[in-house]
Amino acid sequence: MPERGAAGRRFAADLYERGSATLIESWAAYARGAEGASVQRLPGVAVAVFPSDPERAVYNNALLERGLDAGPRTDAVNAMEAAYAVAAVSRFAAWVHESDTAMRGHLERRGYVVAETNRAMGMHLDDLRLPRAEVRIGPADWSDYLRFEGLPPAFLRGADHAAFHVRVVRLDGEIVAAALAYDHDRDCGLFNVGTAERARRRGLGTALTAYQVHDALTRGCVTASLQSTPTAERVYAAVGFRDLGRILEYVPPTGDQPQAANPRRTPGVGRFPAPSRPRSAPPQPADAGVRPPSGCRTWWRAGRARRPTR
Repeated sequence: MPERGAAGRRFAADLYERGSATLIESWAAYARGAEGASVQRLPGVAVAVFPSDPERAVYNNALLERGLDAGPRTDAVNAMEAAYAVAAVSRFAAWVHESDTAMRGHLERRGYVVAETNRAMGMHLDDLRLPRAEVRIGPADWSDYLRFEGLPPAFLRGADHAAFHVRVVRLDGEIVAAALAYDHDRDCGLFNVGTAERARRRGLGTALTAYQVHDALTRGCVTASLQSTPTAERVYAAVGFRDLGRILEYVPPTGDQPQAANPRRTPGVGRFPAPSRPRSAPPQPADAGVRPPSGCRTWWRAGRARRPTR
């Protein structure tokens, strides 16, 4: 039973902070595998800077803290812009929680516009509502996973791929659905939940999500987090995830809107690794800071993600 009143707000705030920390740590894990990339934890903002291809088109995102006073708010936005300017990255996304009206107004006065909206969701694993599905789910080689995502072989080549818990469903030997998980401080972040078009309407996105949460329990996690596209919210709610508010992704005046999603797959959670839509093909041009859509979305987004099929 969800907590109500002040206790419920504290519980939701804790889930949001845990999920935000996992998201930032997932960006850091990606940065360790990408040329010249870094995650800069600055006062009031965490800035993921990916100056080189192929990751440049996916991961240039910054998460701004909620509730900053006027001075720190201005300093955080200035620091974010400076970090990207030094790296010659002109297109990026600034993530803001919908409740932070002061930050939203500050960015809008600077000419930023909302390019995308996803919903932060989290759960305590005691609230898991679904059993493991009667679907054969297993791991995949990183190269096979990239091929399914439509990403080049060099993507995150230097990363520790073992840290990313990739699980897939295959039909006739071919991957038709996939989800990635990344653990931090006993929180399991879910990213890039997605299903190929030909395998939709079979509940594979739901099955993969529940499977990843059960796996997270066995690894000692106590919570799970993701960022969901609007069409996938009910899927994650059915597993046990609760609404933690929308994340608004602001792009600067020179920033482009995200490309159209790949019609072969449906999007869902948070992003490549960030929160769960399909990635575009061909990929965005080199300086396209806001990630093309992916599955769970965390390629987030953490990436981006295809919305999972139900």
